[in-house]
Amino acid sequence: MSNGGGSTMTWVVGGCLAAVMLPVVMMVGVSGASSEEDPGPGGAGGGLKDGSVPQSYVPWVLKAGAMCDVIKPAVIAAQIEAESGWNPNARSPVGAEGLSQFMPGTWPNWGKDDDGNGRASPYDPGDAIMAQGRYDCALAKTVEGYKNRGEASGETLDLALAAYNAGPGAIHQYHGMPPYTETRNYVARIKSLIPKYESVDDPPGSIPAGRELAMPLSGNPRVTSPFGMRMHPILHVYKLHTGIDFAAAAGTPFKAARDGVVTFAGWSNGYGNRVVISHGTINGDQISTTYNHMRSRPFVNVGDHVRVGQRVGEVGSTGYSTGPHAHFEVMQNGKYVDPAPWLGLK
Repeated sequence: MSNGGGSTMTWVVGGCLAAVMLPVVMMVGVSGASSEEDPGPGGAGGGLKDGSVPQSYVPWVLKAGAMCDVIKPAVIAAQIEAESGWNPNARSPVGAEGLSQFMPGTWPNWGKDDDGNGRASPYDPGDAIMAQGRYDCALAKTVEGYKNRGEASGETLDLALAAYNAGPGAIHQYHGMPPYTETRNYVARIKSLIPKYESVDDPPGSIPAGRELAMPLSGNPRVTSPFGMRMHPILHVYKLHTGIDFAAAAGTPFKAARDGVVTFAGWSNGYGNRVVISHGTINGDQISTTYNHMRSRPFVNVGDHVRVGQRVGEVGSTGYSTGPHAHFEVMQNGKYVDPAPWLGLK
């Protein structure tokens, strides 16, 4: 981590290449608001895979990853690997210290005696990981504020990680992801490591009696736009709304409505990040469901066999979308039909 500091070196520690070649940037102060506040949409990275994190660190990673919605445990773990290679004694040439690579000038703002040993030290894993969670969440809140004021754009998680590396001032200065190659590589590396640590296993779901499909979100989400003809909010043409929109915050798990096989997982114009699942033949008809506008990469790949209730991604606002919501579709013999009866809503 540079926190806006500066080094022109790349160093190796704990078997992990940790690039810290940073430009010097002007820093904008980070709000000291409570990290328990939800900084808004844009996160990724759910629970932890068994055995992916050194056992002694698991409680701290889980605790730090529960501070806010954006920074999940798998994000904390991936960031530690990128920063220090899980070496609690790591020290960079510019003086960044410990698992989470705090600079001495930044540590006092975020470090606490979380492990209760009588000192707050970046070399104490518990203290370092919890400080990392607090700082990450504060950065996420800060960059989300930039976005809300029209001063920056981009995924909150990406911008928060970039701010951890280059300082929040760089995000503000460049109205989003700064052009620094090192910072962009840092964000990309952490995002690529998240699947290594992330568990997307969910308890087996079930289809309620009398229905053909389970709700693709937990609980009883509110319908914000039903299936049918409407004025498209972005294209401004009167056309068929091919699914149902449910109210849901960014990051809400988007779940398979029935067992099936993934036939599409990726980017689709208009739909943004999208997953299509084939459920085979139901009552003599070929049925598929789709999950759209997800905020980041799908959690599944083409060819995967999924179970009802399994997370296939997270609610977002990619593609032609005016804000985070869950757009869910049902295709019957290749044609869009009203999902409501299939979900027991009619």
